[in-house]
Amino acid sequence: MTITKPHWKAAAEAKRQSILDLIPGKWRVKEPVPPPSELRDVTAGYIQQSLNARELEITETDAVGIIEHTTSGQWTAVEVTEAFCHRAALAHQLVNCLHEIFFDAAVEDAKKLDAYFSEHKKPVGPLHGLPVSLKDQFHVKGVETTMGYVGWIGTFQGKKDDPRQGAFESELVRELRACGAVLYCKTSVPTTLMAGETENHIIEYTWNPKNRFLSCGGSSGGEGALIALKGSPAGFGTDIGGSVRIPAAFNGLYGLRPSSGRIPYEGAANSMDGQNTILSVIGPLAATVPDLKLLFKAVLSQQPWYHDPLAVELPWRDDLEQETLALIKESASKPESLAFAIMRDDSTVRLHPPVARGIEIIVQTLHRLGHKVIEWNPPPHTEAYDIASRAYSMDGGADVSEHFALSGEEPVKPVMLETGLPQKTASEIAALNIAKREWQKKYMDYWNSTAKLTGTGRPVDGVFCPPAPHAAVIPHKSAPVGYTSFLNTLDYSTVVIPVTRADKTVDVPYTGDNFYSEIDKKVQAEYDAEIYDGAPVSVQLFGRRFQEEKMLTLAEYIGAEVVKHR
Repeated sequence: MTITKPHWKAAAEAKRQSILDLIPGKWRVKEPVPPPSELRDVTAGYIQQSLNARELEITETDAVGIIEHTTSGQWTAVEVTEAFCHRAALAHQLVNCLHEIFFDAAVEDAKKLDAYFSEHKKPVGPLHGLPVSLKDQFHVKGVETTMGYVGWIGTFQGKKDDPRQGAFESELVRELRACGAVLYCKTSVPTTLMAGETENHIIEYTWNPKNRFLSCGGSSGGEGALIALKGSPAGFGTDIGGSVRIPAAFNGLYGLRPSSGRIPYEGAANSMDGQNTILSVIGPLAATVPDLKLLFKAVLSQQPWYHDPLAVELPWRDDLEQETLALIKESASKPESLAFAIMRDDSTVRLHPPVARGIEIIVQTLHRLGHKVIEWNPPPHTEAYDIASRAYSMDGGADVSEHFALSGEEPVKPVMLETGLPQKTASEIAALNIAKREWQKKYMDYWNSTAKLTGTGRPVDGVFCPPAPHAAVIPHKSAPVGYTSFLNTLDYSTVVIPVTRADKTVDVPYTGDNFYSEIDKKVQAEYDAEIYDGAPVSVQLFGRRFQEEKMLTLAEYIGAEVVKHR
């Protein structure tokens, strides 16, 4: 008896195969990839063996270094683009990180950049010839956007015969092109976007390239995995509950979650569009802080506030960057001129041993530098978690249910959204917004109160905390995202800083029986020192709203000092 597959499964498989078919035969992985039991980390040595010396030189260079070569004419945009297209193709075959491939169009764009440089002897813009990858929420002309939904295949955000299909570009895409960036691929996301891991029926599961037993995180998981494999020098994700920071942390990268309005969201696809209690924001991921600055400053140079009604008219502030650099310089002779706070856990879920060690490395680094360090004891974060949870479920799951229904596909677990819940009334939404504002005010007052403890005459310069209770997580065992979502509730500027990697010989399991809750007990039981071995460990550094220049400058400083610690 012949068993007929549901239409959505056949459609998902066809789309998955179409992505593979766009990889040139010469770039196909010829031999079966060794299983994780034989090769956990495919970033160090394995992917490199399929690249020639020139491709290695280009793709092992960070974004700032690439720009130095492309804007001076030492490297052509075409050779840089082709090198990253090759490496991205390899990355996808290793960990399933791409949703869309448009290498041919990228090479044609690169040829135009080279022709411009040849004629005018100058670059098009600050990102001239830099390949930039994008999470599959951004619309690019001639390229599909599925956002992981089978029902979006062949449509514009689920709508058939929409004139925007294949002809529309998101505002960020327009600005990147104006800066001279080369767009060449879009990366994988979890269906609905609301998950700390990346899985959908189209590309299935996206693995962590530094430990293929583990998840790459979500929802900008494909971005994190691709950049970790250096299939992209830098890219953009989005973050409504941790979706830039969790993949950055899980893949050992730097990631920026700016305050809402600094990077234009206009024209990007999204889940729960119109939910404005907690706004999703766009942020860059890269291997270094200078790379984050490069992308962030380039976008701001395009004055997005003239093109996105929600963008804030706030150019890059050199004065704030210089003020912060002056504090860092002063701290060389007067260490107490900088003050930081440490949040060791959120009193809800304890940290796995590798993450606890990562926080301790930060504490030791700050003490070694002589900076003032205080403990962070803010208003209970459970209030923020509750506010975020209610905001995410405002429509009762109606939006995601509608998009699942387009194809009849089954929801992929885990997702943070429940369906079939009652939708909130206008009065309930108003009350939620009031609760958010009041909690933000309590947090603000607490932050101000630390001026009495720092000895600098001002509140703390930044706060360090974990991005999650675990390092890159075992599939389908993500803990709640409270360590990141409270910062979305506050809308604070946050940077992820890589610190170390899990070590089974050092990070032994917790053997006590003192737990905050049943969830805490469950999370602790899921720590496996053998499986987690080698997983990246990171921290978050956060400041107040619109403090991106200060947080990036401090993150670069502390990140360099952490390397010295290692």
